[in-house]
Amino acid sequence: EVQLVESGGGLVQAGGSLRLSCVASGFTFGDYAIGWFRQAPGKEREGVSCISNSDGTTYYPDSVKGRFTISSDKAKNTVYLQMNSLKPEDTAVYYCAADRYFLCRGRFTGSDFGSWGQGTQVTVSS
Repeated sequence: EVQLVESGGGLVQAGGSLRLSCVASGFTFGDYAIGWFRQAPGKEREGVSCISNSDGTTYYPDSVKGRFTISSDKAKNTVYLQMNSLKPEDTAVYYCAADRYFLCRGRFTGSDFGSWGQGTQVTVSS
């Protein structure tokens, strides 16, 4: 059974940093792509980063490019999302997701991923 557990969320001031973790279990980690998504109240879910563990390719939309960095530690079955220069508009629940067949090559949506974590809240104060 695929399990994903996010952690690392919290309250931070604008301009600050947080590192989210997504610990995976129940599948061959190196064969999967991992995506990070966020959803703020009243807004659509947005993909903010993905990584293909098979070849290490990553993708970021313009909204977070240069501020967020995704990385993968295969020894720990963990994907990290380093978030710097945080803005109030980054406030959302952040989810990680996994999929065996998706390749991280560009824009992606929630329908590209089959398994999801429970989410972690990130709040950025102004």
